Amino acid sequence: MNNIIQKSFNKIITNLIKQINTQCILLAISGGQDSLCLIKLVENFKNNYERSNQKLKTEYIYIDHQWKSNSKKKIKYLIHYLKSIQENLKIYQVKDITFSEDTCRKYRYNIIFQHAVKYKQKIIITAHTSTDKTETFFQNLIRGTSIEGLNSLNLQRKVNKNLYIIRPLINTSRDNIYWMCKKFFLPIWSDTTNYNYYIERNRIRNEFIPYLKTYFHKDIENRIEYFLKIYYYDNEYIKQSILKLYLNSIHNKYIALNYEKIQKQNFGLQIRTIQFFSFHNFYIFLNFKKLVKFLSNINKQKTNSYIKYKNLKFHIINYWIYVSIQN
Repeated sequence: MNNIIQKSFNKIITNLIKQINTQCILLAISGGQDSLCLIKLVENFKNNYERSNQKLKTEYIYIDHQWKSNSKKKIKYLIHYLKSIQENLKIYQVKDITFSEDTCRKYRYNIIFQHAVKYKQKIIITAHTSTDKTETFFQNLIRGTSIEGLNSLNLQRKVNKNLYIIRPLINTSRDNIYWMCKKFFLPIWSDTTNYNYYIERNRIRNEFIPYLKTYFHKDIENRIEYFLKIYYYDNEYIKQSILKLYLNSIHNKYIALNYEKIQKQNFGLQIRTIQFFSFHNFYIFLNFKKLVKFLSNINKQKTNSYIKYKNLKFHIINYWIYVSIQN
């Protein structure tokens, strides 16, 4: 099992280093068993990689949200462990303590991205597993999400032209990670916050998924993973169709869309294309209900229809959707 995981990991990282042409990698860790397994895999990879006379510069980053009463002890533990394998660790502490997962994730990624940009690191590696993918799927589904949100955890994500997030363990289950930690006698730290039921993900992990396994299907995680794989390819096709329609519909001089070209397409594509238009030009998401009403009015030839977003107004002039700024 460990050979399979290691070979898969080595292949992913080797291909990525060649693709991006970099020798600097930033590894975001939490200190749990997934992170310790990631550290072990990286060290094994580096040993093989450096035998071929190539140097790989790695650095670890840890974000302390101050959720735990023993967070200082955990930080010391991580420092000592990484020192023992001669690795560097950068620690950031979030001053605004919050138990909101969404807020913490935004803080965490913002810090990690800024650090990577500052130190010119092009690859960020996280220890997300297939189990995390299943939990995120249910979490997003319960909150209400689009087809894009259901597949938010993938192997590779391009943040910008010089920065990538890689999740090399995304197809490995947490059970297999635990087995590997035991195999190599890795010092697993029990995280008490995993049993805090105030956190939604913990209720999904410890109650909801075990319930589904017991009363619906014991192999629910693999079923969800298969479903998400199919959804991923469907979503990629939809995104390509949106981009093609958007590029064929934009004005060659102004920030505008030709609604006659959009009108001929499927209603779902119409909605997504205008959302893409607003996000690409103004970095905003329009209200879904207002957008549906706006497009319905356009399709009924009601050209006096419009959408307002703060000081922006989306309206129609001579078959074009224009945006005007209002004081």
